[in-house]
Amino acid sequence: MCRVSDPLVVAEKAPGPLPPLSADEIDAAAKRISCIIDPTPLQRIARLSELTGAEVYLKREDLTAVRSYKLRGAYNLIVQLTAGERAAGVVAASAGNHAQGVAFACKAMGIKGRIYVPTTTPKQKRDRIRVHGGEFVELIATGDTYDAAAAAAVDDVARTGATMVPPFDDPRTAAGQGTIAAEILDQLDRAPDLVVVPVGGGGCLAGVSTYLRERSPRTAILGVEPAGAASMTAALVAGGPVTLPEIDPFVDGAAVRRIGAVPYTAVSRLGGAVRSHASLPLLTTTESGSGAGAFRMMTVDEGAICTAMLELYQNEGIVAEPAGALSVAALREVELTPGAIVVCLLSGGNNDVSRYGEVIERSLVHQGLKHYFLVDFPQEPGALRRFLDEILGPDDDITLFEYVKRNNRETGAALVGIELGSPDGLESLQKRMDESPIRGERLDPGSPAYRYLT
Repeated sequence: MCRVSDPLVVAEKAPGPLPPLSADEIDAAAKRISCIIDPTPLQRIARLSELTGAEVYLKREDLTAVRSYKLRGAYNLIVQLTAGERAAGVVAASAGNHAQGVAFACKAMGIKGRIYVPTTTPKQKRDRIRVHGGEFVELIATGDTYDAAAAAAVDDVARTGATMVPPFDDPRTAAGQGTIAAEILDQLDRAPDLVVVPVGGGGCLAGVSTYLRERSPRTAILGVEPAGAASMTAALVAGGPVTLPEIDPFVDGAAVRRIGAVPYTAVSRLGGAVRSHASLPLLTTTESGSGAGAFRMMTVDEGAICTAMLELYQNEGIVAEPAGALSVAALREVELTPGAIVVCLLSGGNNDVSRYGEVIERSLVHQGLKHYFLVDFPQEPGALRRFLDEILGPDDDITLFEYVKRNNRETGAALVGIELGSPDGLESLQKRMDESPIRGERLDPGSPAYRYLT
């Protein structure tokens, strides 16, 4: 274990061109970060192994000091700054986890930092940033997306001369995050057949894939993005980074409008297929004639991510944030070779408990258990009782009932939320409603009316 005062981590020479991302640089990063982080556990999960037929392990990055892998990249970059750069301080933009890594590094090395976060960053993450950074870090909330916070950070650097610590678009950051792959290879008796990596800005995927291609070329790699923020998928389709017109910010640790140039360069060299839907066959054997494991990108619905979060909590007692559960959610949508060794990167556990209401809601909708209807009740006594007796199934439950018109609180159209006893109950419920004089219209989860009313 090194110390932050050791020559290894005190750079005095003038900054030069950054070395390219490589397995050697990742090995060097592993030595640097050993000052503040021990290897995280690689835990076999019996439930997921039985579900898939593979041997499934979780790489528990939620158990670092900052509850995510982001400490690796942040520390690896900051620790290489010269004395002059350290004196000028650092600046970062983050949705939360990278900020905690930067804050921890600043406090560990006594360096001043300013961290910009979106206003949508959960309170739990903001509080943890302040705890990790203490007096060395100023936290600034601005804009409702990562990109707005990043723009403010760029302006700060231009004004102050501080050093930017990018969350993903820098080879030093990506090298630090790539140390996860080095640990995985050290912790297993043999090379994994597949490593599943959550993708936001792409730095972790860039580092992990670079290391595996050089040190374990037969290992297949699956990158997983939330469906509402698939910036890497869009980049690979377009042939370069593109800015998404809008994103769903729910998976805040991976909700990035545009992936970085450094990650794109590394990932685009892998080749492979891009899929954005379920039932993706993924053979964990090598591609014919390539000498390297397959590479795939896929997206996962936010509701499926919520279901994976709840299952991890209820079965393994693991508190995963939405981005942290991305890799696990993907397991239900791929075909795996029986007996294959599969490692899922559980990237973070910084989840605000106040969000669990929305997590449960999205999970129920994804599973087909929660539905919303606009119900036009006849203006006559007993209409609601008739709805309960004749339309609602014996295992169904009303979870929301609200008259739409403010000037008519007891009759007329109402927004009704129904939780079914089984997903199969929707068809019979709809049939009973169609045959009743009580008219109801189911709201499509993708419709503007659904987003507005719920």
